[in-house]
Amino acid sequence: MRPTMARGRAGRRWLLGLVLLAGCALAACAPTFFGGDLQRATRGPSADEVWLARFLQGYGRLPTFDERTVWKEGFESRILTYLSRRPEVATSLRASQLRTQRVPVVGMQKDEVIVLLEQPDTVTSDQAAMRAAAGRFWPPIEKRAKEMWTYPNGWQLYFDGDQLTDVIVAGHSPME
Repeated sequence: MRPTMARGRAGRRWLLGLVLLAGCALAACAPTFFGGDLQRATRGPSADEVWLARFLQGYGRLPTFDERTVWKEGFESRILTYLSRRPEVATSLRASQLRTQRVPVVGMQKDEVIVLLEQPDTVTSDQAAMRAAAGRFWPPIEKRAKEMWTYPNGWQLYFDGDQLTDVIVAGHSPME
């Protein structure tokens, strides 16, 4: 066998491997691109998850220990300030949800969600945009969805007035 033939076979094998790898990657991502990977949830993203996603988007790297510490201290300060202004929340179950679980849950008020996750990436009250984002979950949430807030990593929070009524996430593995 000539050396050029061996290189040709190795090149074809490499190309075949590359095509198979690309096919597997596309198959894994297909549900996200075609809307089949939407899930309805009762809890939103954690404050840590949103902060980390925004940090990665803004800086293109993971935060240092000091940067995480500064964020955690600022987060705790925000929560304590909010609870001191809202004594009725400070003595309720929501106080522990805000301080320890750090996730918005269906039934929370907009100001509580903002304290946890800060401002959303986008806000819309356009019914067509909300219908498209909610996919197959639109019929059961349509009556209570007057506004949608989006956050990094595919999180969509739906509000009726000031109350969080539904949460949908795209691109995540099935939740427990």
